[in-house]
Amino acid sequence: MPHLPDVVLWSVPAFVLLTVVEMVSYRLRPDEDAAGYDARDAATSVGMGIGSLVFDALWKIPIVVIYTVLYALTPLRIPVLWWTVPLMLLAQDFCYYWSHRGHHVIRILWACHVVHHSSRKFNLTTALRQPWTTWTVWPFYLPMIALGVHPAAVAFCSSANLVYQFWVHTERIGKLPRPFEAVLNTPSHHRVHHASQGGYLDRNFGGILIVWDRMFGSFVPETERPVYGLTKNIDTFNPLRVATHEYAAIARDLRAAGSWRERAGRVFRGPGWQPAAGGPPDGADAFAAAGDSSGRGGGRSRGAPRVSGGRVGKRAGAGERAA
Repeated sequence: MPHLPDVVLWSVPAFVLLTVVEMVSYRLRPDEDAAGYDARDAATSVGMGIGSLVFDALWKIPIVVIYTVLYALTPLRIPVLWWTVPLMLLAQDFCYYWSHRGHHVIRILWACHVVHHSSRKFNLTTALRQPWTTWTVWPFYLPMIALGVHPAAVAFCSSANLVYQFWVHTERIGKLPRPFEAVLNTPSHHRVHHASQGGYLDRNFGGILIVWDRMFGSFVPETERPVYGLTKNIDTFNPLRVATHEYAAIARDLRAAGSWRERAGRVFRGPGWQPAAGGPPDGADAFAAAGDSSGRGGGRSRGAPRVSGGRVGKRAGAGERAA
């Protein structure tokens, strides 16, 4: 088993220091247009982060078992060497892109990820607002295990990706020089991702690299100041509700559904999916997103993928999507 550092643990002092610096910067140089800080919102974000550590420890038990069994079955082996680790990081970032995108356009996955989008602020504490139900993430990394990457190496790469994304949750950094903006996920790109405007919804999913978004048509540059949160905000600082509001919305929609086909749509289609009026959900009508039944809610419910200016958008649903 490779011995790799716990990059998240080692980064905690930097997280604390940079957050304090950002808070002080708002005191010394206020920006009336920026979302800034709210004490209750920041406390909720920190609480969600602490809670995620506890629940992640529980979810990791069955996930480690699955990964270990698959790794034992595959005949392939990729050693952890100085030149293979960058390739593993690249592969993990590619898998992360599809995991992240999937968690925006499939409602049951969005119910997990909506937590991270539920703040109407955008600062370094927002990076700590993590879900408590990350059991929906592990299938996206099975290809890496099947190709012979040790589960510990996958965990290391995932942690490195998470640590990288901490600094992009800020309004205090503008656009970087063009070469960086072209390749990397930056604060500018990630502000777009957290915005609730229609033209910005469901864009810029990259973790470390933004090239995946450029390649697969989900990239949008920052052209106007983002409005953060969900399309339908949840208006709560209760961590339990933040963590579960979209699951509750799904349960309500399932109880009210008139058919099994509609129930399947409420779970597996986009967050804002609505059945076609007067008939079963079919074709383009199945992607009616005007209403909300899931949502980037709780604040911001993302809905079924809709084509809007070439962008896959999310809608708020009966539930809310705290995004």
